[in-house]
Amino acid sequence: MNKAHASIDTAYLQQTLLEMLAIPSPAGFTDEIVHYTVGHLQELDIPFELTRRGTIRATLRGAGDGHARAVVNHLDTLGAMVREIRPNGRLALAPVGTWSSRFAEGGRVSVFSEGQVYRGTVLPVLASGHAFNDEVDRLPVAWTNVELRVDEAVFSADDVRDLGIAVGDFVSFDPQPEFLDNGFINARHLDNKAGAATLLAALKCLRNQGAELPITCHPIFTVTEEVGSGSAAAVPPEVSEFVSIDVGPVAAGQTAAETGVTVCMQDASGPYDYHLTRHLLGLCREEGIEARRDVFRYYHSDASSAVAAGHDIRTALLAFGTDATHGYERTHMDSLLSLAELLVAYLQSTPTFRADRGDHVEPEDFSHQLDHSDLPVGGTPLPDAAEIFSRE
Repeated sequence: MNKAHASIDTAYLQQTLLEMLAIPSPAGFTDEIVHYTVGHLQELDIPFELTRRGTIRATLRGAGDGHARAVVNHLDTLGAMVREIRPNGRLALAPVGTWSSRFAEGGRVSVFSEGQVYRGTVLPVLASGHAFNDEVDRLPVAWTNVELRVDEAVFSADDVRDLGIAVGDFVSFDPQPEFLDNGFINARHLDNKAGAATLLAALKCLRNQGAELPITCHPIFTVTEEVGSGSAAAVPPEVSEFVSIDVGPVAAGQTAAETGVTVCMQDASGPYDYHLTRHLLGLCREEGIEARRDVFRYYHSDASSAVAAGHDIRTALLAFGTDATHGYERTHMDSLLSLAELLVAYLQSTPTFRADRGDHVEPEDFSHQLDHSDLPVGGTPLPDAAEIFSRE
């Protein structure tokens, strides 16, 4: 095991992730995963409060100087909802969250009606190679071109309604987890249950060590990140530093990897805080944690919704490298353990800026990104016109 990972309970992290994957939680259908996460906080003796919609705000008390920071992870996942009951008894679907129907095809699912859970498979509307031949390959990738086949004797819309299935019922996709001995983890919904399990493992480590924190920290678990509103109302007013935890897309053109931790410098909502991101990168250097920087193009996080809601906070995004994000996802234990170790180090570090406490900063205390002597001087200076003419 990497020396940097020695303090993290790997078995706890793996088991917590596996249990979280067993609990369906598409955005809007997250009550049970909230109860599960609350149970872990109670076992760790970490106080918390619940918002009406189910966001969990926990508190680890630190030195009482008016500072606070938040580490934020979402519990909701991608999923679908019944959009239409078709005449042939198949169900049309609307996605919950932003993801391609390409990854829904072939998925085994559960349909949650008001009184019962039904099983089924998501298939393209042209699903038989023997009936449609090459037409199957010409079918465009779109949610309008897939449908859910319920594993019941239903052959008409009335048959489906008789089961109690209705428009608006939630559909969750089986996670299909496989944990390999070489450290690779394959599953749907690693975004962001792997992040949630990692945060809990970091909190367990801090509790076991009896760590004293320099400032109060609020571990926050949100429930609507996949639909864009996750942290909008979740941030206590005393928080000045906000670190979001999420997946880092491993793909061509990205530097994120399934080893170490990735610090996102910018995503679709704009740059992350200059000073907080560099504080985190500095901790990686000090602790010997493998780290890389990346820019995520088609990406939003809990930090985005918090800033959009008007919270005056410094934000950063820490990611575990994940291949095929929002599809058949894969990460590695090394990345999760690196992230956990960085969280442990960060929560025990001093504030990025002491002057950030309170609701305003005095001009003399405001941060600098450049030394005045480093300010660039552009262009070529013009000669003095009087000197030019004096030579005549």
